Amino acid sequence: MTFHQPPASFVGQIELMVRDIARSLAFYESIIGLKLISRDEKSAKLSADGSKSILSLVQPEEVKGKEPRTTGLYHFALLLPARSDLADLIAHLVKNGVKMGGSDHGVSEAVYFDDPDGNGIEVYRDRSHTEWDWHDSQVSMAIDPLNIQELLSGEQKEWRKVPEKTVIGHLHLHVSELGKTQEFYKEGLGLDVVSRINGQALFMSSAGYHHHIGLNTWQGVGAPPPSKNSVGLHWFSFVVRDEKEKMKTVERLQKLNYAVYSKDGCFTTQDPSGNQIKLVTNEEFSR
Repeated sequence: MTFHQPPASFVGQIELMVRDIARSLAFYESIIGLKLISRDEKSAKLSADGSKSILSLVQPEEVKGKEPRTTGLYHFALLLPARSDLADLIAHLVKNGVKMGGSDHGVSEAVYFDDPDGNGIEVYRDRSHTEWDWHDSQVSMAIDPLNIQELLSGEQKEWRKVPEKTVIGHLHLHVSELGKTQEFYKEGLGLDVVSRINGQALFMSSAGYHHHIGLNTWQGVGAPPPSKNSVGLHWFSFVVRDEKEKMKTVERLQKLNYAVYSKDGCFTTQDPSGNQIKLVTNEEFSR
């Protein structure tokens, strides 16, 4: 998984706002198999390896349910190390009655489902990067049916926990428009545009990955951000190589007139649609 460590920049951790922390924890622990590493009355942190948090949950005061036709989370995606892991998970989801869909994207095989609050989740495995189809710096990604029958043709292991090497593979966001959004993620965060869909979505990455960030206007051009206490994405961390690269990113954003806030050495910013981002180094993320 060299696309999720330096020199690549990538999504390291996300924080979701949920309506019921206990209900959400039961789902993410028993259905997905993430490991709880800390918890209080209204928040929790989960990991794949038992130490580094990749998912945080928080239950805001006076929390609202998921708001339609707004920007924010479309889905976050967990990347599994092996195809057999995906098969094991699918069998587990079927056994537990989880409604899901599946797609073969050419670069990857994926299943999609929602958490109890309607937050979208993708779990996938990558094909070898040597099998990806590139043309003039653009990667081909299909939306073909997933061959679940073939995936489950072998013997599955009982699913208990996600493999320790599971990471946040990518994040896909609803945004209000694509012009300024592309500027923010390309000129500001330093990602490359690697795929486009009909003027309504674009996919961006670092170090030649098929995508670390997906962005779409499928909730409507001009869609507003959700309420601050609404179910959905609270923030995500964008991981860069080191402190020097982090400060370069801050400078690029400020030159583009995007506000960057600093508190106790932590830098935060927002994309043009109000999605909140924490800028961290790989060392900070790995602690």
